Amino acid sequence: MTDERKPLDDEIDVFGMTHQGLVRKNNQDHFLLGSLRKQMQVLQTSLPLSADVGSPDERVAFLAMVADGVGGGPRGEAASQFALSSITQYVTNSAQCYYAAEVTDDAFVQNLEDGARRVHAELRAKAEGDPDLKGMATTLTLWLGVWPRVYLLQVGDSRCYLYREGKLTQLSRDQTMAQELLEQGALSQTDAMRSPLANVLSSSIGGGQSAPVVTETKNERGNIWLLCSDGLTKHVPDAKIAQRLKEMKSAKGAVQALVQDALDGGGTDNITVIVGTPFKGDA
Repeated sequence: MTDERKPLDDEIDVFGMTHQGLVRKNNQDHFLLGSLRKQMQVLQTSLPLSADVGSPDERVAFLAMVADGVGGGPRGEAASQFALSSITQYVTNSAQCYYAAEVTDDAFVQNLEDGARRVHAELRAKAEGDPDLKGMATTLTLWLGVWPRVYLLQVGDSRCYLYREGKLTQLSRDQTMAQELLEQGALSQTDAMRSPLANVLSSSIGGGQSAPVVTETKNERGNIWLLCSDGLTKHVPDAKIAQRLKEMKSAKGAVQALVQDALDGGGTDNITVIVGTPFKGDA
């Protein structure tokens, strides 16, 4: 049953963490957690930002984002950092207007998609203006909660999962060439998982093509949300993720355990994980 009361700030249990992994020389992942008020109050991030002074006003929305840069070395890191920093501005303005009933639900969804397209165009222009940044791109998976609604914006293959009543569901769709061929019937599920094309994005921020998708669902007591880069899912199967969330005592503990699972599995990529639930102790 949906709890119509918006959770208080101290009732939300959320934690994020990024790790370079055991093989890569750079961490091209970035994440951000934020509480949207009349200004953005940064709660935790891997970006080189100073936390803004929090506004005492009522929380408008809650924001969680993961970006996994591609392009090699500092280019991927620059791409993911730029995408998160830029999309935050668009999302903050759109969420405040939506919360104040200045835009409709359909217009809000369109604003999120348009914001992702603008960031995509800005990143491509940035790369074209600097030869050292040529080829940089990033995934972007954004979770925005305006209680009790949740909006998921996705570009690329960083994932969003919902764990509820013992069931783990992947809400995002991997935007990869392997997934495209799977859906066309050209590859089996097993072949798609093993194919090198599983690592080739069909859509990204800053790449050759960007196809942002926004979906809407509801938040409820007992929900546990997880956002991650593919550095987690390359080494940790869904069954193990579900087990960690089932046994979760705190978001921080679950995140740390999952990152360690990915490292124990080989840690061949950068690893970023965010876990959150709206009411502590109810999950």
